[in-house]
Parts: sequence; C-alpha cells; structure tokens
Amino acid sequence: VFHQRAWLRRPGLSVWVPLTPMKVALRLALVSLALLGPLASQAEPDAKAADPAAYIAAHARWRSELNAFDATDKAQMPPPGGVVFVGSSTIRFWSHLAQDFPHQSVVVNRGFGGSTMADCSLFAHDLVVRYKPRLVVIYAGDNDLAEGRTPLQVLDSFAQFANTVRAELPDTRIAYVSVKPSPSREKLLPQIRETNNVIGAYLRRLPDSDYIDVFTPMLGADARPRPELFRADQLHMNDQGYRLWQAVIASHLPDLAIARPEASVAKSLR
Repeated sequence: VFHQRAWLRRPGLSVWVPLTPMKVALRLALVSLALLGPLASQAEPDAKAADPAAYIAAHARWRSELNAFDATDKAQMPPPGGVVFVGSSTIRFWSHLAQDFPHQSVVVNRGFGGSTMADCSLFAHDLVVRYKPRLVVIYAGDNDLAEGRTPLQVLDSFAQFANTVRAELPDTRIAYVSVKPSPSREKLLPQIRETNNVIGAYLRRLPDSDYIDVFTPMLGADARPRPELFRADQLHMNDQGYRLWQAVIASHLPDLAIARPEASVAKSLR
C-alpha cells in the first residue's frame, strides 16, 4: 500500500513531503515492474493450468458465449495471421469492427460482455492463441475496477494474459487499449489512471507491444469524460465513440494507413 507522502532527502535535510497523484502512480508502476519483472519468466504460461478451479468457474459463467464462438469457428475457422480483438462489452458491441478496418484481411471479434481482465487471462488460449494472429488487441480492466480489484491486480492479470500468448505465439504483437473514462464510472478515474499508468509502464518493458491511449481523447477540456461519446447508460459507447476509437487504433494496426479522417472523427478528436 502506498502512502501519499515520502521522505525527501537532501544533504543535512530529511523531510516527509506529500506526493502528487502522478508521483504515486509512477511509484506504483516502478514497484509493479520490479515485482512482475522477475515473475514474468517464472509465471505459469497457461492460466488454465495455473488455476484450473478458476478456469472451470469462469467457463461455467461464460458457457453460452464460449459455445457461440465455438459454433462460429466450426462454421468457418478464421485463417491464421489476422488481428484478434478480445475483451469486454466495448469489444463485443463493436458490431462493425471488421468494416472499420477494411485493410486487414482477417479481423476476429472475441469480445464477451461483462468480462474482466482476469477472465481474458483465463481464456487467452481459447480466444486468442487458437487463431494464431499476428496481432492481438485487448480491451479490459474497467469491470475489474468496478468489482473492487486494484490496479496492480489488473496488471497482474494482464501480465498473465501476455505470458500465455507469448508462450505459444512468440511473434504475435500485443496491443493494450487503455481503460476508457466512462461518465457512469467517473468516481473510478483515479484507479483508471493508475491502471493505465502501470500497464503502460509494463508494456514499455515488453517487446513487440503497444499501449493505445484512448483515455486522453475521451476527456473534455474540463478533464471529465465526454458524455457525447456514450449511449444513454453513459457506460457503453455510441457510434461517435467507436469512430474515435477506430481513428486512434488504426495507426497501431500493421499494414494499415492512418484511418480515413471522416469529418465526425476529426471533430471528435479536437
């Protein structure tokens, strides 16, 4: 647990001074990297094997969604080498995902609503590895925070997810989309910022990875979430929100030029 103050040491001086939220986040990131760095190579690469009881429980919870994915694959298995999007309802509700990235030959949507980063780590093999993508784009974490998990717990789940993917697909690039600032979860903004900071710091140490910042452009001039990007529930995004995401994410996809700057997208990014 971090205190909001720390010792400031100078020759002949030792003072207990306040830390700014950014400094607290930075200390959090540095300590998390120190802890996870040596653990990453020792971690069980398959979350299913690491915690079979948790996998069985999660599989029972998401049985219908997983069965639907299996049925889709049996009808037509996506070829390898594509881009897999995985994560919570923000990915699941992106119904025009493939159309938004037409330069990608294969785009696979494996979002399952209400899921957490912990769930994604458990199902990394089922929802990512089996497709052998050249890139996986993951969005998850805000549901974890809403359920009471800490930024470091979200980071730990993400590290497990990355370990599982890299163990079997060492050449696959991993892109993490930052936790978005939803108006209905504005009270969680401090935890959201910390989560984004620590995962961003972790990714700077992870080869062939990207941190995709959608958090910043989704804030208004008042540093609050922009309600015009969301549906009436102020949690899930509307078309304008998805156009913003498409514009931001497109530049991180391989062999894809920067997104077509439709007027509404360009306006939303100002």
